[in-house]
Amino acid sequence: MNASSVTSTTLPTSTSASRSVLLQLAAGAALGMVLLYGVAFAESPLMHNAAHDVRHVTVKPCH
Repeated sequence: MNASSVTSTTLPTSTSASRSVLLQLAAGAALGMVLLYGVAFAESPLMHNAAHDVRHVTVKPCH
C-alpha cells in the first residue's frame, strides 16, 4: 500500500461550533439548577417534597 492511496478523514473543527455546544450545555445546566432549586423552595408541598427526595437520592445535604 503506497502513501498516495491512503486517505485520512478528519472532522472539521470550528471554535464557533464548540463554543456554541459549550454555551448550550451551560445553559441547560443552569436551567436545571434553577428548576431544581426553584421547586425546592416552592410553596406547594408536592413539588417541595419531590425536590427534597431528589436531594436525598443524590446524597446532598438538605437539613
